[in-house]
Amino acid sequence: MIVDERFVTYVNSLDSGNTTLLDEIEAEALRTDVPVIRKETQACLKLFLSMKKPRRILEVGTAVGFSAIFMKTYGPSSCRITTIENYEKRIPLARANFCRAGMEEDIELIEGDAAKVLPQLEGPYDMIFMDAAKGQYIHFLPHVLRLLEEDGVLISDNILQDGDIIESKYAVIRRNRTIHRRMRSYLYELTHHEQLVTAVFPVGDGITVSSKKRELPNGA
Repeated sequence: MIVDERFVTYVNSLDSGNTTLLDEIEAEALRTDVPVIRKETQACLKLFLSMKKPRRILEVGTAVGFSAIFMKTYGPSSCRITTIENYEKRIPLARANFCRAGMEEDIELIEGDAAKVLPQLEGPYDMIFMDAAKGQYIHFLPHVLRLLEEDGVLISDNILQDGDIIESKYAVIRRNRTIHRRMRSYLYELTHHEQLVTAVFPVGDGITVSSKKRELPNGA
């Protein structure tokens, strides 16, 4: 828990809630230990969808489809979503959930390793949501930057590792040290990249919001 649990509980009590179907899919996922975006992150995502009004969204990490359905529900009615998932057992569940939502025509699920899928995609996307294996974010970044349009928004979830990100690598469980190192590299790249303006928010398990700068004309 990054923020005081009482504060999180209070903030979540103010949430206006989701659709019945989203509540059902979320409950089913939590019962089977499938991670879904936390309530605080959901609230932020609703805000960014309302502000940005994205036409094309790319999601890296589908799981059972909750966040893709969430973005389609609260994004513009005309938006289309491409989502990538590599875990075979979750793919049929995601497809079934898209059908339950009547969104199978608006959400394209691509099966496979994002490291192999991303180089084959053609942009631009005006919003990209990164919610896959944390240790791979740094490897996905060059492809994501290519696919993100100017003024587009990149949102990355689970970037603070339940607070472990601020710890020394020697204080982190050995099996998590590679992820710890890679996530620190990812955060440094996001916050120092010349093409991006990035803010880090201690919301949920931490999110970053990055806007891709518009290229100025020569001589400007």
